[in-house]
Amino acid sequence: MRAVVVRTTGGPEVVEVIDRPVPEPGIAEVRLKVRAASLNPADAAVRAGFFGAPPAGGVGLGWDVAGVVDAVGPAVALPVGAPVIALVQGTLLPVKGQAEYVVVGVSAVAPAPAGIAPELAATIPLNGLTAAQSLELLGLAAGATVLITGAAGAVGGYAVQLAGRLGLTVIATGSAADEALVRDDFGAQVYLAKGGGLGAAVREHVPDGVDGVLDTAMLGGAALPALRDGGVFVTTRIDAMPRPERGIRVRLTSVGADASRLTTLSDLAAAGRITPRVAATYPLEEAATAHARLAAGGLRGRVVLVS
Repeated sequence: MRAVVVRTTGGPEVVEVIDRPVPEPGIAEVRLKVRAASLNPADAAVRAGFFGAPPAGGVGLGWDVAGVVDAVGPAVALPVGAPVIALVQGTLLPVKGQAEYVVVGVSAVAPAPAGIAPELAATIPLNGLTAAQSLELLGLAAGATVLITGAAGAVGGYAVQLAGRLGLTVIATGSAADEALVRDDFGAQVYLAKGGGLGAAVREHVPDGVDGVLDTAMLGGAALPALRDGGVFVTTRIDAMPRPERGIRVRLTSVGADASRLTTLSDLAAAGRITPRVAATYPLEEAATAHARLAAGGLRGRVVLVS
């Protein structure tokens, strides 16, 4: 089968499509025939060597997929042919989601959202779970205020919509061009175009500071002035964790497989309550070109490989 790998660190030019053996599922595993696999900044981090040099033979790319069940282990009851989405966890694996076939644990699989094309569905697992699990880490009750930075991004967009469903008042930040998207489509109550002092801008609306910050834009310490004393700050990258101050609790999201939560996200997408977004699609054979497009930035939605 064809699979996307990197065998050395570098830019998008090191991305290759090579032949790999078709993997076999273990006792509690599922083999998927991949229809679509999205590209994420985590792929760029692997390619650049953020997690270390690739092992001998190379490392696969791709954290989330949409496809159909192709084979199952003896402890799995999923029917062959069922359309599903899945989180492909692990950083230095020989085969990941950007391949014709991939094997995942059954706990990482959920039914695909009805009526949603595979390329859209493939954007849900990693980004949707990151948003949902980050909001859980915040631990805010309905009526609390949350600042979500990077609110037009893939994780930020899901987070704004999910926060609204939790009854949180959302103050969102991003570029001026994204205000209509984040306010009108995603439902943020307040939108602040980036630039200037974030803390002062937020406190014009919430004088004592927000109860929580979900920092998907990796602002780190620059977002702390917006947060009240004793509030909660959540980031998705360890290198963007600020030093705690004023009794603020700083937490790091480490996304994990969660079939139940992923099923809920799938249902929300099918009902139009969260919005998957695709910026561009490429065939699997053009993986290097797709990764170059990801590296160029400026996207609203994910780049997706289809097969």
